[in-house]
Amino acid sequence: MGAFVKTIDAILFVMFAITAVNAVLIDVQLCLPASFFPSSLAELKNWYVREFDDYLGKEKPHFFVGLIWVELVFQWPLLVANLYGIWAAKPWYNTTCLAYGASFFSTMGAILAELIGSGKASNKMLKLYYPAMGFALLAILRGLLPPPSATTSSTSGRGTTKRVGPPKNKKMI
Repeated sequence: MGAFVKTIDAILFVMFAITAVNAVLIDVQLCLPASFFPSSLAELKNWYVREFDDYLGKEKPHFFVGLIWVELVFQWPLLVANLYGIWAAKPWYNTTCLAYGASFFSTMGAILAELIGSGKASNKMLKLYYPAMGFALLAILRGLLPPPSATTSSTSGRGTTKRVGPPKNKKMI
């Protein structure tokens, strides 16, 4: 089970890093005025909107901007915490991963409902968003799994072994 969990963590680490950078470089531009950003960042966002025919990024509907604010205020700090939690093998990582996965799944559910229901989404755009939903499910799954370094004893279940025999460094009389 440990190798399986470590593989999931490696996949999630890459996805968390990509998503965290994307939020800072592109998503924040959907919420703040264009004058706040250098032209190179604005061009990056414009390239993304053109390349993936992202009508949500172009039209900026209010519900979508609201979801981006949720991403920036709530999900982005969890992304950073998850990156650190994986890197440093922190015991709280499961909790933050589950919280992020549930929030991201909810966000993606609303966005995919709009994309599919409106009929405006390009195939290229859907191919970008469907895997994101899978990523959210993987984060939820990982939040429910035990840490890879968790050890349990077959007798006590607490991961400790009781010493039998005389204590060390004590003389027997």
